[in-house]
Amino acid sequence: MKARYQYRIYPTDQQGKELAKLFGCVRVVWNDALALCRNSEKLPSNAELQKICITQAKKTKEREWLTQVSNIPLQQSIADLGVAFKNFFESRNGSRKGAKVNFPKFKKKSNRQTARFRKGGFSIKSNKVYLAKIGCIKTIWSRPLPSEPSSVTVIKDSTGRYFLSFVVEIVPLVNSAKNGSIGIDLGLKTFATLSSGEKIDSPDYSKLERKIRRAQRKFSRRQKGSKKRERMRLRVAKLKSKQRDKRKDFLHKLSTRVVSENQVIALEDLGVSGMLKNRRLSRAISQAGWREFRSLCDNKSHKFSRQFVVISRWEPTSQVCCDCGYKWGKLDLSIREIVCFNCGKLQDRDDNASKRIEQAGLRACREVGVGHTHDSKRTGRKCKTELSAVSNELSTHLEYVQLTLFDC
Repeated sequence: MKARYQYRIYPTDQQGKELAKLFGCVRVVWNDALALCRNSEKLPSNAELQKICITQAKKTKEREWLTQVSNIPLQQSIADLGVAFKNFFESRNGSRKGAKVNFPKFKKKSNRQTARFRKGGFSIKSNKVYLAKIGCIKTIWSRPLPSEPSSVTVIKDSTGRYFLSFVVEIVPLVNSAKNGSIGIDLGLKTFATLSSGEKIDSPDYSKLERKIRRAQRKFSRRQKGSKKRERMRLRVAKLKSKQRDKRKDFLHKLSTRVVSENQVIALEDLGVSGMLKNRRLSRAISQAGWREFRSLCDNKSHKFSRQFVVISRWEPTSQVCCDCGYKWGKLDLSIREIVCFNCGKLQDRDDNASKRIEQAGLRACREVGVGHTHDSKRTGRKCKTELSAVSNELSTHLEYVQLTLFDC
């Protein structure tokens, strides 16, 4: 099983300049290759794109500066573009499940910058990572690598922070859990209601959200191309990054605790795209991170050898009593408690839903008899694909690249 381990790095001023050159060359090669693909009747192969956009481009006066950086990230940029086209065509013809993948876009300088090195372009020396034509970079090893990495991606986010993302092979852990099973009902104010009776509140993003709105209004009034606008853009990016890190920290800690303590984890398949059409709740739903929490639970279930179940979204979890099975019907969202007409027990709406999710998850495990089950209506398959080792980092570009410099 492949996974990614990410670490913060602190390059020197000179290394920062070299990394800026590397990101710029990778971005130019991607944009040149994408422009060539858009203007071609037949999609060129990766070998043809490498020959035109790297080998021949280095011999021209306009692109001779491509020789100043390592050739490995430039080749990997072409390979990533090939993966992006493959995903787009598979999504269009229906062979790729999930959300539709858009056509690859041009990259621009102000977005997240990446460059990928494979074996031969990097090495780990005395707690520092050596990158070809960059040097040894100071790395903060927050945790040890479980195995030798097969590739590493250098990342610079929109706030100016640098990271290294290693692709490693991990062995799933086989250990017993304290509890047998658990059902989780996701919400907004109460992020998760567990079938054990515990309720976990969502983090408060209101203060950060007010700061982001205020900063975005100031940013929109700044003159385009000015230094004040760039400073305000960086301020907005830092505030959004802080909000993103706060949510990621909460979701990682909660998912790790849930997966490590329980053998069977059951969640409900939520139609988030449909819920986002509600203009009153769309902001809160998008900030909650339900989909990210589900992905984290799924991936960590593979790591800890747990059973992860996603029940159908049409399961009437809030319409059936979890004790006697009596169906009282659909309830308005304002009704948070109900007395069962059959057994007379007072049921909390969220507690009842979490217990029903646990019961449905256990029933699905018995019927299917596999480690990881998913809603067939949503995925059309029994098992979900494991973590991808190749990241598709697509971004926009403001103008097309002229290809007159190439002699094809």
